[in-house]
Amino acid sequence: MRSTTRSAELARRPRARPLYVLVTCEHGGNRIPSRYRRWFAGAQAALASHRGYDAGALSTARLLAAATGGHLFFTTVSRLLVELNRSPHHPRVFSDIMRRAPRAVRQEIFERYYVPYHTAIAADVAAAIARGMRVVHIGSHSFTPVFDGLERAADAGVLYDPARPLEASFAVHWVAALRARDTGVVRRNYPYQGRNDGLPTLLRRRFPPEDYLGLELEVNQRHALAGGAAWRRLQRALVDAVPAALAAFSDDAGVTPPRAAPGSERRSRGARAEADSRAAIRAGR
Repeated sequence: MRSTTRSAELARRPRARPLYVLVTCEHGGNRIPSRYRRWFAGAQAALASHRGYDAGALSTARLLAAATGGHLFFTTVSRLLVELNRSPHHPRVFSDIMRRAPRAVRQEIFERYYVPYHTAIAADVAAAIARGMRVVHIGSHSFTPVFDGLERAADAGVLYDPARPLEASFAVHWVAALRARDTGVVRRNYPYQGRNDGLPTLLRRRFPPEDYLGLELEVNQRHALAGGAAWRRLQRALVDAVPAALAAFSDDAGVTPPRAAPGSERRSRGARAEADSRAAIRAGR
């Protein structure tokens, strides 16, 4: 009887496939290319705040990619220029600042920064799936400690879609690994819901749940803004939890852990210096 039960359990498991880790950072900097700076006169405070970028998110993303052998896509163009973590028709793709600009300017920005970034990431996911791999996408973000006058009660959050079983399973392992380390208060789907509009939501619409897992790490910015040794220790603990979670998830779900390989960075056109060239791909860094 036990053998029959075990066979049935294995039959229900997802087919064993290598995991492909993808790390993205949509709010890695607050750069405004020179051709658009006229619209940001007097906006220095906004650019330096959470409205302009996610403090600590890009350095965390780099560490995550290095620790998992994952592939990294990022941009350093400010979200106030164009919001890359939104669906294309979302009303907040453009900030209040850029909505003052002519429609032609916004369309140029959209085609120069939004389209190449999203196209490159979707193509990377599709290629990995075509090679028989299961994609685990981790978006690296950070959140402001106080929002609308209320202090946020967490040090880190893991966002995911509870309706997608593999995502939910990985989230459970990830949160457990975070809590086993000295990472403070960790909450699931906090301070945002994992099903809110964003890059993972868009990719979920395109790729089935057995092929694509889209999760996001949210870290309280008070740690990154404080900096120093305490921030570096926390960041290392946050990063070290991911390989542990991948190993536990692989064992639990009957999948193959990520292949050990050097990560690669794939910078969108918006992440480069001001040159108007195509997206650059730099491997093995």
